[in-house]
Amino acid sequence: MTWRGLLVSVRDAAEALEALEGGASIIDVKEPRRGPLGMADPVAAAAVARVVGRHVPWTMACGELADMEAAVAADRSGNQLVRVMDMLDGPAVPPAAVKIGLASAADTPWEDRLRILWDMLPVGPERVAVAYADWRKASAPPPEDVVAGAAALGCRTLLIDTFDKLSAGVFGCCPAASPAAWVAAARAAGMRVAIAGRIAMEQIPLAWSLGPDVVAVRSAVCFNGREGTVRADLVRRAIGIGPAALMAAADQVPSSGVRT
Repeated sequence: MTWRGLLVSVRDAAEALEALEGGASIIDVKEPRRGPLGMADPVAAAAVARVVGRHVPWTMACGELADMEAAVAADRSGNQLVRVMDMLDGPAVPPAAVKIGLASAADTPWEDRLRILWDMLPVGPERVAVAYADWRKASAPPPEDVVAGAAALGCRTLLIDTFDKLSAGVFGCCPAASPAAWVAAARAAGMRVAIAGRIAMEQIPLAWSLGPDVVAVRSAVCFNGREGTVRADLVRRAIGIGPAALMAAADQVPSSGVRT
């Protein structure tokens, strides 16, 4: 999978069309009413896959570790990711990656639990580790531990996100230097990085300045916020303040002629 550019989280096929029209590099499927990584209904996820086809990669939020464990333990068919994979047809392709959160996993052997669950998921989609910036509120492992544990499990990508979507975003829920430190730690471990967590439109340049591969948004590109509707014009605006646009603007600034 090519991990680079703006990721837009959508809840259905109509939003996926808007995100594609706006130029999103990656489409993520989730149901925002079900939490930070709320899993969409299989029918909705499969419909998004058909719309996206092979235009860009698509990824899927799969909820929290404990929820997925309960679904798989109750009935293998209760794993909704399996159901989505079974529904794919026509132009649809499997998700390029899946994400499972670690809320309520602090002080548990979460590395072993995550490895067991990852091994039970369908072969193909990349497994993405999730570090919550507001990890104390989520009762999740600290991001530093997630980086170390995920790297030991052979995970290639880290998502930095926030658990509480009603409070401050990733740049307000933790010490100011923390997001950059987590990105650097993941890089040192040989992992790619995606950063999310209620990133406002005006914060997108700040997010890119940390050097991630992916900046992930939803509320910034929605009419009426996170539970509103993705709009193509807002996606275009978000891309317009991305790294390529900012570098192009910098190249157009006349030189002062002063050498430093």
